[in-house]
Amino acid sequence: MPFDEKQISQLVQMAWNWATLFLPRFGAAIVILAVGILISRWVSRLVRGALVRTPHVDPALKPIIVALVRYSILVLALVATVDQLGFRTTSLLAVLGAAGLAIGLALQGTLSNIAAGIMLLWLRPFQVLDYIEVAGQGGAVEEIGLFGCRLRTYDGLFLFLPNASIWNAPLKNHTRNGGRLLSIDVSVPPDVDVDRAKEALLGAVPQKEVLKHPQPKVFVENLSDKGLVLSLTLWSTPQGAGEVERDIIEKIKLSLNALGESFKPVQIMRTVPPASDPSRFLKGREPVPA
Repeated sequence: MPFDEKQISQLVQMAWNWATLFLPRFGAAIVILAVGILISRWVSRLVRGALVRTPHVDPALKPIIVALVRYSILVLALVATVDQLGFRTTSLLAVLGAAGLAIGLALQGTLSNIAAGIMLLWLRPFQVLDYIEVAGQGGAVEEIGLFGCRLRTYDGLFLFLPNASIWNAPLKNHTRNGGRLLSIDVSVPPDVDVDRAKEALLGAVPQKEVLKHPQPKVFVENLSDKGLVLSLTLWSTPQGAGEVERDIIEKIKLSLNALGESFKPVQIMRTVPPASDPSRFLKGREPVPA
């Protein structure tokens, strides 16, 4: 049925009334949301700059603090925008709560990552720049986030591990404690002068990156008709373990060769002492504070 002139006039009047009431609110809501986004970016940059100039704040917490500040401002701006449009925020919050429950049930894995991230930040089994091994992966920690940790492998690759996989697996931290044990087994002829061989091994120990206490030691590991095995144990700094390990084998060879043909090593091999070996423990040294 076609509209008559009176009905069309009423529809136009209703549309005009709605436009005069809603469009100003809509424009104000857009302005509030845009200003909120700009303020969140500006404040987050300001907080990030302040944290950079604050050395006593844990580097792992800095990106999380910046993210919390930014998203808190965005949430406030969103609530103000919705309120400006005329929606009751109490009803909106109830709807968001129900939606959040449904999303939480659907994203249980993501929430477990957040819970694991909070525990990692609280207990701090590792820090930024520590080298860790976990879940069959290893690398230097570059960032600790609420959802996952960003690592850099030894060959420069990017590695992202979800926090739940880190929290639920045994973890090795290569740089947290005060020292790293290195053990080198050297096979020499059975009739060698043991005392001179020991002195040669101790003389091959580098001065750089090697701890003075406990002092490096050399002892007879094994003796058979095939040869004599001398074991050199020393403690190095965690960061210098690789350099010492690569340097000492060459120095041992040169040092023994300099004593004569009867001292030439048959084999030089790095070993890992068994768990029952007391030399694995760094007596008198406490772990570096986290």
